[in-house]
Amino acid sequence: MTVAKLQIATQLWLQLLLLVGIVVAIAYLAICLFLFIQQPRFIFYPSRVIEKTPELFNLPYEEVYLPVRVKSGKVEYIHGWWMQNNQPNAKVLLYLHGNAINVGANIHHANRFYQLGFSVLLIDYRGYGRAQDRFPNEMRVYQDAMIAWNFLVQQQQISASEIFLYGHSLGGAIAIDLAVKFNEAAGLIVESSFTSIREVIAYRNVFRIFPIDLLLTQRFESIKKVAQLKMPVLFIHGTADSAIPSFMSEKLYAAASEPKTLFLVPDAEHNNTATVGDIEYLQTVKAFVEQAHARRLLTTSE
Repeated sequence: MTVAKLQIATQLWLQLLLLVGIVVAIAYLAICLFLFIQQPRFIFYPSRVIEKTPELFNLPYEEVYLPVRVKSGKVEYIHGWWMQNNQPNAKVLLYLHGNAINVGANIHHANRFYQLGFSVLLIDYRGYGRAQDRFPNEMRVYQDAMIAWNFLVQQQQISASEIFLYGHSLGGAIAIDLAVKFNEAAGLIVESSFTSIREVIAYRNVFRIFPIDLLLTQRFESIKKVAQLKMPVLFIHGTADSAIPSFMSEKLYAAASEPKTLFLVPDAEHNNTATVGDIEYLQTVKAFVEQAHARRLLTTSE
């Protein structure tokens, strides 16, 4: 091969490499843009099909549709079930479920709280079940939880000091955010939840080739909020949880102020802590509620 031909071949290879590099760079930037815009769809997995209702457990309930006024002036609705308990001195639980399915997948666990003597408000965020058809994101679910709180306090005329907040998984992050805003609540129960979406991504070792800190808009930074809590808090987590490791609840517990309790359930996975924990689970929740109530009485009498 002559020198001239070698130079031409080298130039062609360089041009080809440059072209490949440009294509790869464009593809990389396109994926970054896609992740930036579509990231709620990697976090929320709503379903419109409600397979179970409170009728499964013969629970008395009221179907509620709560209005949410959005910036455009339009009114959207969240949906929920208000299961009022007739037991004397019944406490109230605002139940905030995780990122998947809808209220129907949570009725079994909501029934446990009902049997413990709670009146339970179990809600779907917009985009889930029978709630308004708008895909959820971090700000919207925070707003939806606040609407549910206002329903209990304003429409049902329930004292804030009688309301316990419960959140499972992603719902735990939502419950923590709500508890920071309304510190007069009786107590907070956070089950199988995480420190932040950023740490979940790091733990699962996904998207590591992308600048996550720049792209992430759905942060759910519970670890930065728990120190602001001014109510008793109970953290529950299964030690065999493969979706969200239990060390995240341990971190949340360490960062939270007293009074606080950490209940780790040996061998329990992400969605079966109550089943595996069985009697001890119920006793732990009951003891926490009694202690929180006693503390409230002591505080108000001082």
